[in-house]
Amino acid sequence: MSKHTAIAKYVRISPQKARLVADLIRNEYAEDAVTMLEFTLKKAAPIIQKVLKSAIANAENNGSLDPENLIVHEIFVGSAPTLKRIRAGAKGSAKRILKRSSHITIIVCEKTSGGK
Repeated sequence: MSKHTAIAKYVRISPQKARLVADLIRNEYAEDAVTMLEFTLKKAAPIIQKVLKSAIANAENNGSLDPENLIVHEIFVGSAPTLKRIRAGAKGSAKRILKRSSHITIIVCEKTSGGK
C-alpha cells in the first residue's frame, strides 16, 4: 500500500477551525472529499481542498495510482508559529492578540479490497 502526501505549511487559519473541516473528509474517497469541500461553507474548505488535490496529483503522477481508488488515509492539522500582536486596552493597558497558523497534512492511499 503506497501512501502519497501533500503538506501546506504556515497557513493563516486557526488549527481548531481547520480541524472542523478536516474531520469531515477523514476516511472518505478522495473524489468524494473534493466534492464535499466544494460545498462546505467554511474558510478552511478551499485551503484543505487545494492540499487534497495536490495529494491526489502526487499519487497519480508519482505513484501511477488511479484517482478513483484513492481514499483520504490520514489528515491532520498541527499548529504553526503564532503571530503575537498588541491592541490598546482599557486604562492604557495592552491586550495581546494571537493570530494562529496551521500546518495541514493529507495522506492518500489506494483503497484495499474490503470494506471502507
